[in-house]
Amino acid sequence: MESEYIREAEATRVRILSEALPYMQQFAGRTIVVKYGGAAMKDSTLKDKVIRDIVFLSCIGMRPIVVHGGGPEINTWLAKLNIEPQFKDGLRVTDADTMDVVEMVLVGRVNKEIVSLINQEGGAAVGLCGKDGNMIQARHVGKEGVGFVGEVTTIDTKLIQSLVENGYVPVISSVAADETGQAHNINADTVAGELAAALSAEKLILLTDTPGILEDYHNPATLIPRLNLQQARELIDQGVVSGGMIPKVTCCVRSLAQGVKAAHIIDGRIPHALLLEIFTNDGIGSMIVASDYLSQFPMSPFH
Repeated sequence: MESEYIREAEATRVRILSEALPYMQQFAGRTIVVKYGGAAMKDSTLKDKVIRDIVFLSCIGMRPIVVHGGGPEINTWLAKLNIEPQFKDGLRVTDADTMDVVEMVLVGRVNKEIVSLINQEGGAAVGLCGKDGNMIQARHVGKEGVGFVGEVTTIDTKLIQSLVENGYVPVISSVAADETGQAHNINADTVAGELAAALSAEKLILLTDTPGILEDYHNPATLIPRLNLQQARELIDQGVVSGGMIPKVTCCVRSLAQGVKAAHIIDGRIPHALLLEIFTNDGIGSMIVASDYLSQFPMSPFH
């Protein structure tokens, strides 16, 4: 009985690998930008699976680039230093003291932990922030009273490209300097989207704590699996996409408008979410495509 079970398990594994072959062929050598955050970053078993997925993508010839935030860890360290975390219009108020902590936590602790985990799984990761090689130039976000919160002005991709061409996985924290050298905290979704655009990436994938874009955000069964740019914009205008999902969808729309082929908002709470989204027909989250590419994909049942 046991040998039969083993044969069945092995047959299943081989069948799955075989089914994944067309996707592997399609995406070999292509750049994929993954925004890593949320539950997938906090839960150690989920973290392990995300790291394995990233190493898997690298091993089969894809070019994963990881962009990460680290909000909860920043809050932990602010508390240790008796600094009260403050938010305004959804942005972390980042005064000079808070900026020091943000930079230490993101660039020092969180970044190097992800690098170390990827390397332990057999990958070859290199940790960077926007300052390295003048990769990301920042400017102030232009809102009053938020401190050193920035947005991306320019991206120089030379450093990242030389790393991926040599088989490294760049792991990037969303801290960058303005023209005076002042560090700014930038939203990690924004950095991932702008980076994907600058690299003409095949895919931008945002790992979130939601199933994806929902027609009714109370009901996971109303997931919209596929939509185009125009529909994504309409859902924002109609208020279907609201709250914390607005910046994520906007970031996807911006990257698609600048040439990224597909943007995905997926549920990082599901083990191996990355592989499920990339290597299966149905995927597990919401995929937004530029209109030109829509003919390749059947439409959402909701539209």
